[in-house]
Amino acid sequence: MMKRRIIRRVRRTSSAGGFAQEQSNGLTIVNADIFDKFNSSILHLGDLKTPCQEKEAVAAVFDLSGFTNFCNQVDAYLAIPSFLNSYYDWFFNSVVYGLTDDEGDSSRFWAELPILVKFLGDGLLVVWNAQRMNDEQICRLAATLYKICYAYQGDFYPQIKMSVNKPPSILRCGMARGKVFSIGNGNDYIGHCINSASRLSNLSPLTFCFPHRGFPVQEALSPQYAQLFVPKYVSIRGVGDNEMIWVVKEEFNKLTEKQKMQFRSVENTMANAVAV
Repeated sequence: MMKRRIIRRVRRTSSAGGFAQEQSNGLTIVNADIFDKFNSSILHLGDLKTPCQEKEAVAAVFDLSGFTNFCNQVDAYLAIPSFLNSYYDWFFNSVVYGLTDDEGDSSRFWAELPILVKFLGDGLLVVWNAQRMNDEQICRLAATLYKICYAYQGDFYPQIKMSVNKPPSILRCGMARGKVFSIGNGNDYIGHCINSASRLSNLSPLTFCFPHRGFPVQEALSPQYAQLFVPKYVSIRGVGDNEMIWVVKEEFNKLTEKQKMQFRSVENTMANAVAV
């Protein structure tokens, strides 16, 4: 019986350099044009060799609680654009109105607009240049951002849920004051206060808080708003184990006893310090 001979043809592979030499399986040939397009310029940070500029700043991180679940609903692609369009229009208008004082037929800014607003997926990073802001303005800014979070739950959410299915019901915000450093041509900023604001925005189940450091509430915040907040000590990952922060008094009082255990009152902390 004649044996059947099978001959396999071996196709020559690309060179050892690892770059494709021809178009195969839908992949694009690697050439100089690729390196011109895919590089750090797509980050839109400008010239990264530009020396950093230091600024005193107030950073705020806004976080939409439940945004992940909102995006995981059936046919979320129909709801996401409608929600984000309405939410960002409302948010930016709220910031502008919050930073202005009415003077008869005109309005004026009592504080400058932010120098950075950055999309974070489920939230926003907002940074103000605080070099020309005094303590009263910085504390007033805290009250303004509190009002925006309060208005989200009381005004915006009841309206948006009539047109969008299961939108995020709570807007959280954490604030901090400190130094930031510009990246590139000032298109972005980094700094410890940004990290602190991010941590405070996720200090669940609270929706709004800011540190005592840099915010002299008792001396600089108007009594109308100072009465809304109460100081507490808490451990914050990456910040400190005994940080004094200001939280919304009404919100804190509604926490369960178990939830309150992560916070320590100023009186108890002082008493323990004296005892030691």
